[in-house]
Amino acid sequence: MSSLSNVTLFYLTANPSLAREVAAILGIPLSESEVTHFADGEVLARPLSNVRGKTVYVIQSTATPVSERLMELLIFIDGLRNAKAKEINLVIPYYGFSRQDRVARSGEPITAKLVAKLLETVGVNRIITMDLHTPQIQGFFSCPVDDLSPISLFGEYYRNLIAKKGIRSEDCCVVSPDHGSTHRARDLASEIANSNLAIIDKRRPAPNVAEVVNVVGDVKGKHCIIVDDIIDTAGTVLASVDALYRHGAASVYVGGTHGIFSHDAVSRIEEGRVEDLVVTNSIERSYESWVSVISIAPMIAGVIKASEEGLPVPDSWMAFY
Repeated sequence: MSSLSNVTLFYLTANPSLAREVAAILGIPLSESEVTHFADGEVLARPLSNVRGKTVYVIQSTATPVSERLMELLIFIDGLRNAKAKEINLVIPYYGFSRQDRVARSGEPITAKLVAKLLETVGVNRIITMDLHTPQIQGFFSCPVDDLSPISLFGEYYRNLIAKKGIRSEDCCVVSPDHGSTHRARDLASEIANSNLAIIDKRRPAPNVAEVVNVVGDVKGKHCIIVDDIIDTAGTVLASVDALYRHGAASVYVGGTHGIFSHDAVSRIEEGRVEDLVVTNSIERSYESWVSVISIAPMIAGVIKASEEGLPVPDSWMAFY
């Protein structure tokens, strides 16, 4: 009997294309679900397939509209639990509210922790996510959390890109846009042989406002690759790009795991002398033709298959801090 014979795979409204790709790789059908709204905006989400005694995987990022996507998840998972699912695994490629992970000012909530508790309360047994904003978010859960890293995917992408452009790897510099992303930049630099590492010293005087204080590292004459987890308004990216060019960078490339791209962020990046922009499909949206998208479907499918066969998740996929 196949290791996936007792697995059912659902998606809601956030990641239909990703879910179809994952199902195709695994060779299993997608199970049917229903998501509807009442006249007053209330959400109804329920499984239409039998889940009694089944191991269930639900794919859903909590991206824009974040609160609505989260409510879909909570309601749907409650329905799965009521329908006697054996185990509920949540694949949440982009974990919304992740930037609210600590009390920065008096009276602020730790919303990343609140969402974790809500998911556990409705009955999630395991979380599979991608590139959490900060490592402490894993500690907000008491259930197992697999935090996958896209760095190996970005490494392959940039190795191919610089080879195509005739750029030597030793002339590349991987740049962290702030101190919090240093581990991502360090790991990507290890994927590009002989590349250098630099860090942007950034301050945030207000939410979604980035102010660059300094560039730590030698970027003069280098082809710089900025890597971050979230690109939202692009304030951090554009401030970093400007600082790198002021410090003599030859060119600047940008990679981000989660392309939120609020407002006119993509247009602003295109106008900011960025040579190339790449994101993963953790958040589904229509992208401009010049934006490259890396699929994380093979990684998610691999994790599901490994889990059902009792095998460990490959180290190269896990986020180690």
